[in-house]
Amino acid sequence: ERCTHPTLGFHAQCSYWLMKAGQNDIHPPRWSLHLLRLFVRKDFLEEIEGDMEEVFMDDLEQYTTKKAKRRYHIGVLKLMRPSLVHLLSGTQKLNYIGMWQHNLLITLRGFKRHKTSFLINVIGLSTGLAAALMIFLWVQDERSVDTFHEKDDQLYWIMSNFSINDDVRTWDYTSGRLAEALLQDFPEVEEAVRVGNGFSRPRGVMSFEEAHFEVNGLFASANFFEVMSYDIVIGNPQEVIKDKSSVVIAEWLATSIFGSPEKAMGKTISWENRIFDKEFVVSGIFKAPRSNDSKRFNVVLNYQNLIESIEWADDWKGGYAYTYVVLKQHTNPDDFNKKIANYLDTRLDNNRTALFAQQYSKNYLYGEYEGGMLTGGRIENVRLFTFIAIFILAIACINFMNLSTAQASKKMKEVGVKKAIGANRSALVFQFLSESVLMAIISMAISIGLVFLMLPQFNIITGKTLQFELQEYIGTISLIIIFTGILAGSYPAFYLSGFKPVAVLKGKLTNHGGEAWIRKGLVVVQFSLSIIFIIGVIVINEQIEFTQSKELGYDRTDVITFRDQRIGYNDPKPLINELTKISGVISVANAAGDFLSGDDTNTGFSWQEGDEDDNHLFMAPKVGYNFIETMGLEMVAGRAFSPEFNDDMNKIILNESAVTFMGLKNPVGTKIGDDSEPKEIIGVVADFQYGSLHQKIEPMIMQLQKRGKQFLVKLQPGAEVETLQQIEKAFKTIITKHHFEASFLQDDYTSLYDAENRVANLSNYMAGIAIIISCLGLFGLAAFTAERRTKEIGIRKILGASQLGIIRLLTQTFTKTVLMAILIAMPIGYFLVTDWLQNFAYTIALEWWFFVVAGASALLVTWFTIGFQTLKASLINPAQCLRNE
Repeated sequence: ERCTHPTLGFHAQCSYWLMKAGQNDIHPPRWSLHLLRLFVRKDFLEEIEGDMEEVFMDDLEQYTTKKAKRRYHIGVLKLMRPSLVHLLSGTQKLNYIGMWQHNLLITLRGFKRHKTSFLINVIGLSTGLAAALMIFLWVQDERSVDTFHEKDDQLYWIMSNFSINDDVRTWDYTSGRLAEALLQDFPEVEEAVRVGNGFSRPRGVMSFEEAHFEVNGLFASANFFEVMSYDIVIGNPQEVIKDKSSVVIAEWLATSIFGSPEKAMGKTISWENRIFDKEFVVSGIFKAPRSNDSKRFNVVLNYQNLIESIEWADDWKGGYAYTYVVLKQHTNPDDFNKKIANYLDTRLDNNRTALFAQQYSKNYLYGEYEGGMLTGGRIENVRLFTFIAIFILAIACINFMNLSTAQASKKMKEVGVKKAIGANRSALVFQFLSESVLMAIISMAISIGLVFLMLPQFNIITGKTLQFELQEYIGTISLIIIFTGILAGSYPAFYLSGFKPVAVLKGKLTNHGGEAWIRKGLVVVQFSLSIIFIIGVIVINEQIEFTQSKELGYDRTDVITFRDQRIGYNDPKPLINELTKISGVISVANAAGDFLSGDDTNTGFSWQEGDEDDNHLFMAPKVGYNFIETMGLEMVAGRAFSPEFNDDMNKIILNESAVTFMGLKNPVGTKIGDDSEPKEIIGVVADFQYGSLHQKIEPMIMQLQKRGKQFLVKLQPGAEVETLQQIEKAFKTIITKHHFEASFLQDDYTSLYDAENRVANLSNYMAGIAIIISCLGLFGLAAFTAERRTKEIGIRKILGASQLGIIRLLTQTFTKTVLMAILIAMPIGYFLVTDWLQNFAYTIALEWWFFVVAGASALLVTWFTIGFQTLKASLINPAQCLRNE
């Protein structure tokens, strides 16, 4: 039967009554229907609603109810067009272009009228934005390190926690056999790669005909270029290092040696380093690692070459490899870590080593462990400077807020007139926000110029090669402009737009106390941040000075160090004899490994004289004859290693901490270790700092290594240049193929704190910027205050007030505000610097004067900033300011 419905067409009527007859329980989604009726224009609604309902009923016949409703939702959203939505298509056509032009004209006139405020805001905002942009570039670069690998989200680094006597050490290296074993035994592992660790990198001289080049190599399994995203320019990634006699070299190196990458292919080169001396065939060319790669190398060869040279490289007890795995998609890393944790228990004769996987790209930022737990790393500096950028930008925005609200009285009549003729509050808010956004645009344009100007110096400070490609950051810059403009203009916009037109036009509107309190509050926030910066700068610089001046227990001045890069452990006597003949050389010694790294450890020692036998992880540097004398270490008992006594590896020297730890009363002559290979203590050395001050002085057992490849030479002060030339000449007579690369031990020690030095330098600059921006705002407020109180000052001077009294009157308000900022900043600054100092094992004491200097500096800066304005106001002629009364 045909029936009628008041709002539906014929087809919709049929569907409607069918629904009424058999599908009463299924209706279009309510919220989408309400949305349709709310926004669609009334003259279109009837037909559109009917058609939508008819389509919905058709969908019910073809799809499930859920899918039909979902298609209805999508259909409604597609109808939200300007031509159909009634809120956007009224009969009155507004001239938006004209409104924009009007607001722009008013804003530009305001800038011209208030030049001082405009300049203060532009200088402050542009400086703050420039600082924030450069920090953003640095943070982005830090966060991008190692993230370029194609399978970044699946690529993991296998690490191990070694437990001994309630102490857990985290190592990033593992057995060379682990990669293949994980691939075979765990279905979650899609691919596995082993790479020679940092201790076993092949560095040395690569030769082709008469050309010699120092290279930095990498041992890797054959699938290295398949898993890791290093671009092969020439060659098959699956085959290039499959043969152990093949090498892949960087594109720039191939050009340097052979003239072009193509000419390098198939050429035979010889390569001598401390691990091997062999010939290889160039099988491929790859692009050198990118700037955001934590690994630096220019030659890659098969890991089998390392195994042939060092048998422990393929033993379960060895630790010569970095192990990387690609986990299959949707693998839960936590579940995988639980499965591999005790995997080595069946491979080793102890249960002290627990494996875990850390995402490869996160290891750069999150690389510090304590007690087997992740404690941080470079991410702390990233967070620190992110907050610094936000704070500096906030300080600059506060200037705009303060100066805009302070000058509100000059805009009262404008707001009153506009409201009286029909302007609503939203239009006024839009106008004032437009003003702040325009200010942000002008400031951003200036800041971009500053970034291009200052970026080379910023790169020197940070040790990076950052580049600012404007077209790549248009989106980010736009977001910063909008964010900064809204942040800076939000309070002034809502404050100014709230004036009552009647009160304004009658002249009854006065400045409320709330406005002054808000302005003071903003100044307090501004100077609190500045004082925190000052406290941080003082503490960071004092700690850096402490690390450089602290007595370490050895003499690092006038000591140079260099390495013998030849294959094998050569007899050091010929070179030592040549060096001792040089008049400017005081003494010469050798050692195994880098003394400043502080990472040479050993275990397996037990002793009987103490309270109990123990098995402890000792610091265990391996040094040659004359090392103790060259480094100026103090012997407190016994003697040093000496060839006169024919000392060998069974003779050891303890430090005082080891003697105390073992409980030895008469250590000299005592034998420790197992019965099959006892070690005799021949001396005790005073405690000294092994490694950086990030590490505590721990029990140490110094062992003899006659053929150590690291040389240390003590020089006569005053003739270092001539002596170095003679040392290089002596070096080349013994080691002919390798370059002489020496460095001063003092410089190497300083480089241990590169991260902290960069933090200190950046903090100095950023604190200076924050203080300058704060002072700019304070200068503007002081000028405005003096201008607003001109008549008051004139009356007071007529009544007998002195210039000093006027200065005190104008200064005391700002002084009280800064004192309040000091009280707020002190505890916050104390907490922050205390937390930062926890990164060091040995730190400065937080002296009271650090905080006094910070507070006094803020006060002095405040008085200096407002001094000119207050002095100028105090010298005003009363007749001039009262002439209009």
